[in-house]
Amino acid sequence: MEKNKDLYGPTLWLIPARGGSKGIPDKNLKPFCGVSLVSRTVKQAIECADTSDTVFVSTDSEAIKKEVEKNDIEVPFLRPAKLATDSSSTYSVIMHSLESFKILGKEFEKVVLLQPTSPLRIVKDIRDAYELWNPGIDMVVSVSQSRANPYYNLFETDKDGFLKISKGPGNYTRRQDVPKVWEYNGAVYVMTTNSLLKEPLSCFKKVLPYEMPASRSIDLDTPDDWIIAELLFQRSNPSK
Repeated sequence: MEKNKDLYGPTLWLIPARGGSKGIPDKNLKPFCGVSLVSRTVKQAIECADTSDTVFVSTDSEAIKKEVEKNDIEVPFLRPAKLATDSSSTYSVIMHSLESFKILGKEFEKVVLLQPTSPLRIVKDIRDAYELWNPGIDMVVSVSQSRANPYYNLFETDKDGFLKISKGPGNYTRRQDVPKVWEYNGAVYVMTTNSLLKEPLSCFKKVLPYEMPASRSIDLDTPDDWIIAELLFQRSNPSK
C-alpha cells in the first residue's frame, strides 16, 4: 500500500457482517477451514491497511462484535436493525458507516468493501485492486469472466416467442471468438467517497475491473457453496 499512502487521504476498510443469515445460519461466525468468515476478512484488511486507515466491521450483532474485537480492532457503533435485513442495501450500510464516522470526526477519501462471503479471495487480490484506484474514477471492482455470454449462449424471446441471441449478430460459432463479458464476484470494491455521496454504486459510470479467476470467485450463499469453497481452499492451501 505504500504507493498511495502519501498521495491520497485515509481509507475506510469496511466489512459488512450482519447477524442474520437464512441460507447458512450464523454464516459470518461459522469457521471456514478453522477461522470464522468475519475474522478471516478482518485479518486481510488489517494486513492491507495503512496506519492512518480504519478497519471497521458493520454489524448489528453483539456476538460478531465480540469476535471482531479478538482481532484488536474497535467496533465503536452497531448497525441499526433496519439496516440488517434481507432487503437492506449495501449502499445504505456504506452510507450509515460514513455518516457515523463523520459524527466521530473521521472522514475518508475512499472505501474498500470486503465481504466475508468471499473466503477464497487472497491479500494480493485486495492489494492489486487497490492499486488500480485513483481519485478520478468512481470504483474499482473485482470481476470474473462470465461463462454465460450474451453474444454466444444467452437468448431472449422475440415478439413471436422464438429465441434470438441476446446481443450481436448471432453468427459466432466458437466461445473463444466472442467479446469477453464480466460479472461482479463480490470480493473487492474500492470506491471513491465523493462518488458515493452523489449516487449509489449502481449509477457509477467510471468503473475499472480487477479480474480474479473463477477458482477464487465463489460467493457463499448456500451450504453447497461452502463445501465447494472449503475443498478449493484446502487444495490451494494443503498445510492449512
